[in-house]
Amino acid sequence: MFESVGVLGATGAVGRIILKLLEEREFPAKSVRLFASARSAGTTVPFRGVDVTIEELTHDCFEGLELVIASTPDDTAAEYLPSAVKAGAIVIDESGYWRMHEDVALVVPEINPEAALNACGIIASPNCSTTQMVLALKALHDHSPVKRVIVSTYQATSGAGVQGNADLWDGSKAYLANENYEYKVFAHPIAFNAIPQIGSEKEEGYTSEELKMVYETRKILGVPDMAINATCVRIPVANCHSESITVETEEPISPEKARELFSQFPGITVIDDTAHGQYPLPSQCSGSDEVFIGRIRKDLSHPNGLSFWCVSDNLRKGAATNAVQIAELLAAHRETAKT
Repeated sequence: MFESVGVLGATGAVGRIILKLLEEREFPAKSVRLFASARSAGTTVPFRGVDVTIEELTHDCFEGLELVIASTPDDTAAEYLPSAVKAGAIVIDESGYWRMHEDVALVVPEINPEAALNACGIIASPNCSTTQMVLALKALHDHSPVKRVIVSTYQATSGAGVQGNADLWDGSKAYLANENYEYKVFAHPIAFNAIPQIGSEKEEGYTSEELKMVYETRKILGVPDMAINATCVRIPVANCHSESITVETEEPISPEKARELFSQFPGITVIDDTAHGQYPLPSQCSGSDEVFIGRIRKDLSHPNGLSFWCVSDNLRKGAATNAVQIAELLAAHRETAKT
């Protein structure tokens, strides 16, 4: 049980889901305080049957908080989260700023819970596209070490925030009406299109989103030299990221064995019957906390290769759910330590 928990970015898309999950899952906290920018401060959000007033995020707002769950832009996380740690809070951070800091744990609870339990200060939650992929990789990696990964993502507009989905809806309406629309988030029209760039350009022509998948996966799995090649694409789907993944393992894993490994791994659901048109679809996976896997088949180009399709709700397991699961892990550990 935590005496007092703070949620930063409570009015954002992910922040609202965090609140919903804390309520639905009956998270053990005596009090929950909500914080956002000065623009949202003073407004109210329903939580546990009452309207809770949003407080302004400042460097002095963390006094008395034992746990902080933050869903903010990178610059906000960089500026304010050290103040939360200084005030004595454990911090679970959704932003990308702290993930690759050497002294910060990067955690998916089904994979490396001990990293969270041993952490001091800030615990980072991975990028949404990383989270679903690394869960799938771990199921295979424990059976036969993964040597190489080739992944192409098909990422939903909700990954670009509320305005990302607004661009999808309004841009699609304008396209169908043969009208012009000025996109707010995307550099190119997303309606009836695919944009093969997410994030800024980095070394060797890769984007920041692609390199997140490389470096974060290596850190979570504890394999600093794992060969990973990623291509990230934004597509006109409102919610749920999809990924086409091909892996090379040390020893061959048959599709039958892979189905067994995926099915037995916590947090993964297998939907794999191509003959009858059964495989994960973004439209069917939205709103779920699971990672869904299908189209499991042998890689015809390599004897130790395996290919599969992976879909997950990027706002839930890719963000809010993973953070709340880390918080639940910490809460359970506190209770065990008392006994």
